[in-house]
Amino acid sequence: MAEEQGRSRLGRGLAALIGDVGDEIGAIERARGQRRVPVEFLRPSTRNPRRSFAEEELQDLTASIRERGILQPIIVRTIPGMIDAYEIIAGERRWRAAQRAELHDLPVLLVEADDREALEIAIVENVQRTDLNAIEEAAGYERLIAEFGYTQNDLARVIGKSRSHVANTLRLSKLPEPVRRMVSEGAVSAGHARALLSVSDPEFMARKIVDEGLSVRDIERVVQQETRGEVKSAATGRPKPVKDADTRALEAALEEALGLTVSIGHRPNGSGEVRIGYKTLEQLDALCRRLKA
Repeated sequence: MAEEQGRSRLGRGLAALIGDVGDEIGAIERARGQRRVPVEFLRPSTRNPRRSFAEEELQDLTASIRERGILQPIIVRTIPGMIDAYEIIAGERRWRAAQRAELHDLPVLLVEADDREALEIAIVENVQRTDLNAIEEAAGYERLIAEFGYTQNDLARVIGKSRSHVANTLRLSKLPEPVRRMVSEGAVSAGHARALLSVSDPEFMARKIVDEGLSVRDIERVVQQETRGEVKSAATGRPKPVKDADTRALEAALEEALGLTVSIGHRPNGSGEVRIGYKTLEQLDALCRRLKA
């Protein structure tokens, strides 16, 4: 109960910290922690959920900073054992653009945050600014689940999104790596990506989206055809094996409960297997703890 209350308070604090101008207490706290520091004092964080920095976006932001400066301070924390050094929690893109604009110093908001809080702030700030692509957002959620034991309800409350949004975003990690890369690069939209979760060959369909400009509705029609057994394999001419709606629903329910990718395979004799995918040892450890409990 105490942990849940702590997370709830943290969620409200984060909202105030990153821009709730109606919160008087938050405004006072921001003013106390805000200062200007030399650009070279800042260090990027290895925990930043954002991995993609498009060159065109950086050029546009650099031009804007040259014209108007940095309007929103970069959120930082101190680095233990180092003097005149701060780790960027949120605002790495602004820091990169500030260097290109040859700024000597820039506004920062210094906060006290442990690793969990720093990751929360980074995700919330980026999600609210729509700076993260869907795959980066999913990876950030997975990290909070794996490293800090968050549930999807916790994430929804802290991030300020619906539980269904969190669940659907997490499911994107189940897509093949080439498809995830297309989403990260912007070649395939998040809406397309969610629709691809239900097709038997998402990588093939993703390429068709790029090559032929298929809409989300087009993908949904393919899903309906596969469900009815109307889509045939290009290699054999026979209908592709597809999972029934009950199996897909069970996979989705298990994924929602575990926060990991789940695949169920049935055999004609009634046997089968359940595969649970993980990307980090932390996720594996968290799964083992839950199974032992």
